Amino acid sequence: MGPDDVGAAEALSAIEFGKARSSAHQRSWCTRTEHLLATDPGGCWVADDGAGLAGFAVSFRRESNWLLATFVVRGDLQGAGLGRRLLDAALAHGAGCERGMLSASADVKAFRRYRAAGFSLHPQLSFTGRVDRAALPAGLPPVREGTAADLDLLDDLDRRRRGAAHGPDHAVLASHCRLIVLDRAAGTGYAYLNDVGEVVLLCATDEGTATALLWEAAASSEPDADYEIAHVTTANEWAIDVGLAVRLAPATEGYLALRGLAPPVPYLHNGALL
Repeated sequence: MGPDDVGAAEALSAIEFGKARSSAHQRSWCTRTEHLLATDPGGCWVADDGAGLAGFAVSFRRESNWLLATFVVRGDLQGAGLGRRLLDAALAHGAGCERGMLSASADVKAFRRYRAAGFSLHPQLSFTGRVDRAALPAGLPPVREGTAADLDLLDDLDRRRRGAAHGPDHAVLASHCRLIVLDRAAGTGYAYLNDVGEVVLLCATDEGTATALLWEAAASSEPDADYEIAHVTTANEWAIDVGLAVRLAPATEGYLALRGLAPPVPYLHNGALL
């Protein structure tokens, strides 16, 4: 994959995932992919045919973790073996890594492919609706705005929960998200929030701290606006409890696929940077 492939890859992924994207979302997708291509180009692969971009896989290594950010095959070529070739190329980039992570859709073919590659697939939930503001608790522990001075703390938390730091990925997260930190004797954690207060990534030492961060995120939502708590594995029951408490509706949302790693707790992963 090269820089000139990023725009076509974004367009193909939007088509195949069936999600209309705003121009801001398109830009953030491209920025993230350009970042991964710049920091770990050996994990990024494309396939072309006479009709243009046929598929691609964007993977990357962080310390001893191999992660798959995006994997797409054009609809008319699915089931013809191209996906296996792309995924094999990406997996080969992770040879020697102790752990692997990816966020998988509910697609049956993808499920089979990841299982055959040695991944355990853990169901994910999402909670959507409008936050019941009457359910928000009073007297939450005070969080503070995170800064670049917190990066060592964040990477230490990442290693505890998922076995590897996010490292350079914090920069791309911070470029379009608000970083909040809760650092106290009882526990430490952080969360990145998008422009409507939804959690993009959350990591903490303990469930009490994680819960406080998620409450803070819900409290920062816009009144009477749609809100989502995404990427909740069933191991993170503390997040399930918050979602139900603020009257959001649960639904299944694909799988967190893991190799060499149990579902991180307490942790809400990022769909691409995990």
